[in-house]
Amino acid sequence: MGYELRFTDKEITAWGGMGLMKRMLDHMGFDAALSCAGLPQPGSNRGYAPEQLITQFMLSVWCGANRFEHGEVTRHDPVLKRIFGIKRMANFKAVMRLFRRFTQDSNEAVMDRLYGWMFAQLAMDVITPDGDSTVMTRYGGQEGAARGYNPAKRGRSSHHPLMAFVAETRMVANLWLRPGNTSSANNVQGFLANTRERLGNKHIALLRGDSGFSDNAFLTHLEEDKLHYVIALRQTPPLQRALVDASLEGKGWWGLVDETGKVVPGIELTRFRYQAQSWSAPRWVTGIRQHIDQRNSPKGKTLNLFADDPVIGRYRFSALVSDMDLPAETIWRTYRGRANCENRIKELKYDFAADSFNMKDFWATEAALNTVMLAYNLMSLFRQVLLKTAVFKGGVSTPVQHTLQTLRYKLFAKPAYTTTEGRKPILNLALAMQHRLWMQGLWDEAKTFDLPVKFATHHPPGAG
Repeated sequence: MGYELRFTDKEITAWGGMGLMKRMLDHMGFDAALSCAGLPQPGSNRGYAPEQLITQFMLSVWCGANRFEHGEVTRHDPVLKRIFGIKRMANFKAVMRLFRRFTQDSNEAVMDRLYGWMFAQLAMDVITPDGDSTVMTRYGGQEGAARGYNPAKRGRSSHHPLMAFVAETRMVANLWLRPGNTSSANNVQGFLANTRERLGNKHIALLRGDSGFSDNAFLTHLEEDKLHYVIALRQTPPLQRALVDASLEGKGWWGLVDETGKVVPGIELTRFRYQAQSWSAPRWVTGIRQHIDQRNSPKGKTLNLFADDPVIGRYRFSALVSDMDLPAETIWRTYRGRANCENRIKELKYDFAADSFNMKDFWATEAALNTVMLAYNLMSLFRQVLLKTAVFKGGVSTPVQHTLQTLRYKLFAKPAYTTTEGRKPILNLALAMQHRLWMQGLWDEAKTFDLPVKFATHHPPGAG
């Protein structure tokens, strides 16, 4: 039987589950934090409040926008307006105008306050920041876009942002936008100082970073500051030779032993003193090699100086420098936790479209990017505070970190409409009977969870 098309005036949203996010934000005092952040104000009294524009932008990102223009979808949703207490949503051009009002100084001041407010919610004394950089390819005439290291799109202009993550909470601690031709090591010391400001009174027991953080001046600064570190090294020709010499000199490579005492196939370690050409003194280096025939996805790189060697060419190599005099196995396992950085950057790009919200003005782009980072952090808190799901394998409970894409499908994309009983607003969700008790539990939790939020604290080996 064919259907007849009819229309209804009933106001329905496809995003009823976002009521949970609003409920959490209200409990955290998010609106008050925005009001105190010192956001750039509009040029006239007729402009939209900047606090609303930031909220709108985050809402559009959570609902799947990967362009500024996509904010028009949530803009015309009357139920979402009621949920978030917005009388009249602005168009996407107003959001862009807000970001254009940001300068270098206002970027730093506003984001210092908002990141600071966010991390002040966490009852954690000790944290582990993970430093990383990434490449964001640009296709227009954006300020700061330049040709530099871009392995995915060789020859394309890009930005080269520097990022810091908090390992314990899977949150972004800081982001600095940089031109595409900026070296990885550029101003990492200033970046660390700014990151520590944003983390407030949290104690950094250990810093993990990619090879961009292996600059001698930076390592010396960490050592003078008595801040423990494990940092990856670039495989320069001298380091490649040192990795090969480690076995030739009788120091040897030994197999990695797992927690049960069994040798892990295809992974071998070595440890030696090494002084790079730019270093003022030797440091402890841990070498890791993985056999390409014995590992499904061997990490590291081929030593190009020895690529034709029938033995050495069968391995992928990596190297770590650390100030801690600990066994190679401990150093390797300590650094392994940083592998989640790559997954978080992928999620930021693919689920949060972090590399798509770019503008011609450099500081406007940085403001938009940092707002995406804050949206990511709030979603990370949502996942950890409310969605306390886990999988059990071998008697061990492992928390499940649902991607934003999964949450949109499972939780946020729920048809809903609003009514009132007396003066009390009611959000009516179209939800299957077997899921209603679960949703009610989440709804109650979003209003009652205690702050500061408590997470498991990670104490790195060798840290005081």
